[in-house]
Amino acid sequence: MVACTNLRLSAAALLAALAAAATVCSAQQLRRNYYAGVCPNVESIVRDAVTKKYRETFITVGATVHLFFHDCFVEGCDASVVVASTPNSTAEKDHPVNLSLAGDGFDTVIRAKAAVDAVPRCRNRVSCADILAMVTRDAIALAGGPSYAVELGRLDGLSSAATSVDGKLAPPTFDLDQLTALFARNGLSRADMVALSAGHTVGFAHCGTFAARIRGGAAAPDPTLNRSLVEKLAAWCPDGVDPRVAVTMDVVTPRVFDNQYFRNLQVGMGLLASDQLLYTDSRSRPIVDALARSSVAFERAFVEAITKMGRIGVKTGAQGNIRRNCAVLN
Repeated sequence: MVACTNLRLSAAALLAALAAAATVCSAQQLRRNYYAGVCPNVESIVRDAVTKKYRETFITVGATVHLFFHDCFVEGCDASVVVASTPNSTAEKDHPVNLSLAGDGFDTVIRAKAAVDAVPRCRNRVSCADILAMVTRDAIALAGGPSYAVELGRLDGLSSAATSVDGKLAPPTFDLDQLTALFARNGLSRADMVALSAGHTVGFAHCGTFAARIRGGAAAPDPTLNRSLVEKLAAWCPDGVDPRVAVTMDVVTPRVFDNQYFRNLQVGMGLLASDQLLYTDSRSRPIVDALARSSVAFERAFVEAITKMGRIGVKTGAQGNIRRNCAVLN
């Protein structure tokens, strides 16, 4: 463990080590059963709300996973991405890169918050940031993924600005070095990055995010993309398609949270260029192969990585509060 003080490191390791140290220090207040004394049934209350939402639409799963990732990587895991814009302020959720976030993710958080606050002893005692972490875990479990213990104790952020999103999230054009650097700034390793990419196994992508891979302009389609998948995608996303049309990122088991995502990469069926490069780049390919081979190894790696991600930028003391309405700053 990196100490919170007296940090002495080589220049080459400084960036990643500082990120890891910040994560350790800010996450020290997190623990399981954090609400045992004030809202002992919070996890079952949240789970019931997520289950009801999941029964309405499977999009709930990918939407909440996507939302949690975009929240943690911008200003830390503080539910600032859930805040709505006002006439005088454009919030994170309305930054162009966040317009792809499905409304069902936001709705899941709002519903879970309402269910928690409907219990008198729990009202305004549980943060939206913790609710987002819990709904993500519960949605993953409902789709057949691992049900893991969630560390709790985050406070909600005091601000949300679209300008804070710039440079914090990876576009599908990033190469492995750019992706690795982005994750390292958040205290996450390359192995964590590959494991977390499995969130795409239940995700959706708008046609525009991969159109160049299937048409290639004057050139042929991306040679790393499976030929049969190219034909399917071209049919689903023809020229002039409505930009709101989205397709499943895992065309084999789109409704199951499993390691099929990694098997898809092995046969050129990664939808985004930034997905497929995890296999085409020899530095990350062994990780993909290991997670494709073993469901047990995949679940272990994913749980470890998403737990670490949930510690990014945790707000403490005067840095945050418990929002009465997740979409509105107190």
